[in-house]
Amino acid sequence: MVDHQFLHSQWFAWFGIPVLIFVARICDVSVGTLRIMFIGRGKKAIAPFLGFFEVLIWLIAIGQIMQHLTMAFYYVAYAAGFAAGTFVGMYIEEKLAVGMILVRVISNKDAAGLIEALAAEDYGVTSVPAQGARGEVSLVHTIIKRSDLARVIEIVTRFDPKVFYTIEDVRCVKEGIFPSAGSSQLKSALGGFR
Repeated sequence: MVDHQFLHSQWFAWFGIPVLIFVARICDVSVGTLRIMFIGRGKKAIAPFLGFFEVLIWLIAIGQIMQHLTMAFYYVAYAAGFAAGTFVGMYIEEKLAVGMILVRVISNKDAAGLIEALAAEDYGVTSVPAQGARGEVSLVHTIIKRSDLARVIEIVTRFDPKVFYTIEDVRCVKEGIFPSAGSSQLKSALGGFR
């Protein structure tokens, strides 16, 4: 049971409410970051659901600010919560690793070894010869699950430690070649470049 005397005490006004505002802002900004991520990845069902909770939490936090306009440190808690929520939201988004990405590799080396290593891990690969600023280069594209990025970058940098690569979000993918669950671990245990 909540002690009503505690909720109306000076201690709660000076420490409790700012902490609650701070935590509420972390929650609503984190949820907002995830909502934007899901919108960008075309997840139409979950984005409105997250938006509902984002705004509900925001209303609770801003309501406390409006009830206590003379408490300047509430503003600091609000702003600090926003900053921390941005960080937390980015961290959660990174850990969720939802969606697909394009990894584009440009190398001065012959890409046959890279193509073989990626194909051995069941990643689809498209390669084309190209002209770079300093001569001929190999251009290799692979579209992968975001959760596979660390593994693919490991393969790419093992192929050429000084390779140039870019990573881009992909909104939609149809068909393609992707590793089945477990095939990457099995093949990585058997070895990389031959």
